[in-house]
Amino acid sequence: MAEDEFYAATVSLAVPIDQAFAYHERPGALSRLIPPWESVELEHSDGSLTVGSQVVMKTKIFGIPFRWVARHTEYDRPRLFADTQVSGPFASWDHRHEFSEPSTEQSSMSQLRDQIRYRVPLGAVGRLFGGSKARRTIEAMFAFRHRLTQDDLQLHHDRPAEPMTIAISGSSGMVGSQLSALATLLGHQVRPIVRSVDKDPNTIAAWSNDDDLQKFEGVDAVVHLAGKSIADQRWTDPVKQEIRDSRVVKTRQLCELLARLDRKPSVLICASATGIYGDRGDEILTEDSQPDDSFLADVARQWEAACQPAIDAGIRVVHARFGIVLSPQGGALEKSLLPAKLAGGSLGNGRQWWSWIALDDVVGAIYHAITDPSMSGPVNFVSPTPVTNGEFAKTLASVVGRPALFPAPAFALRAALGEMADALLLSSCRAEPTRLQAAGYRFRFTELEPFLRYVLGRNRLRSEA
Repeated sequence: MAEDEFYAATVSLAVPIDQAFAYHERPGALSRLIPPWESVELEHSDGSLTVGSQVVMKTKIFGIPFRWVARHTEYDRPRLFADTQVSGPFASWDHRHEFSEPSTEQSSMSQLRDQIRYRVPLGAVGRLFGGSKARRTIEAMFAFRHRLTQDDLQLHHDRPAEPMTIAISGSSGMVGSQLSALATLLGHQVRPIVRSVDKDPNTIAAWSNDDDLQKFEGVDAVVHLAGKSIADQRWTDPVKQEIRDSRVVKTRQLCELLARLDRKPSVLICASATGIYGDRGDEILTEDSQPDDSFLADVARQWEAACQPAIDAGIRVVHARFGIVLSPQGGALEKSLLPAKLAGGSLGNGRQWWSWIALDDVVGAIYHAITDPSMSGPVNFVSPTPVTNGEFAKTLASVVGRPALFPAPAFALRAALGEMADALLLSSCRAEPTRLQAAGYRFRFTELEPFLRYVLGRNRLRSEA
């Protein structure tokens, strides 16, 4: 009979064990902890960790699709829960999650120890051809999961808050979905703001009619992220008008509605963009820098001005000026991965500054802004260490194990994308997060290479035994 493999790893957490356990027990925990580079889709969950509850996921191993069914087998809140594979890619899989207080004087308040006993299929043949791959996958997965859990609960420790109701527009997008998950796991209720009336009683149809006005009455914070993508279509005049209207008109309508409430939310976090500064070469840009006169800058300026009805009504408003948000599940990083794997290099001459920020720092900084009453006005959501596009290309190539040999000429980008190429790919923005730093936000990632290694699964967390 084949011998089982064993893996164990421990992470220190900044919160008591009851809070650490609750984080894992709340809806959406598993989805948030799935590594972004893995092809895994949560198909079904009973929404519980109690004995007998099941989770069904769809995944691929060596390109072969599998349905992975796991059943929870032990539950002792807040000390332990465990699950076992019912069917899936392994011959067997048993996973225990054990929570404890540190046995010695440490800065952490609790610890989580993951223990996995598993066996690859096909016996000796499976171990020969798939054993090392399985081990690397597990080590990469827990390097990600433990770092994410530690960072999320550090934020919970840094920004303690009573349970809130947070309404989010664009809640299904790249930023909105992760913000919704984080807020839920930290003990808050999230209510999606949608375009039209929805049968789900938890949603708020803010732009259909006044029927849902009363649903805002119990909302403590609003995060407005919705808007037409600026990168999906070539910028014809009609498309540019749609980009403008989806931000300016919809934001004004939302703010006018919030201003009418008897019980107003205490804060509105409204998306904006560092595109408000335009193409500024090597100039260092802070929140006090003036906008330029480009299309995106004009849209962002009007977008922020559209929040005035909320400000006049006494609602604290934060204009979240997003830089280049990096995640392998969308945006600039997703689009850069294939060229990087094919030895692609910089865009144009590569000297333009890219003010990047990790997706988890975007959602962490939004949460910080919600819970920090001192924050208002424009805030640059960017890493403290911007890089040139050439540096970005070389760093990404190094992480994926390829050279950065073939730049994309500026004339070819302009021929393919028109005005959008200059505004989104070739313009230079060297923004700094002056107000986030002044507010004491603890960045998860300040350097590009460690972030890329983390988010692309290049880190390994070795077993303790």
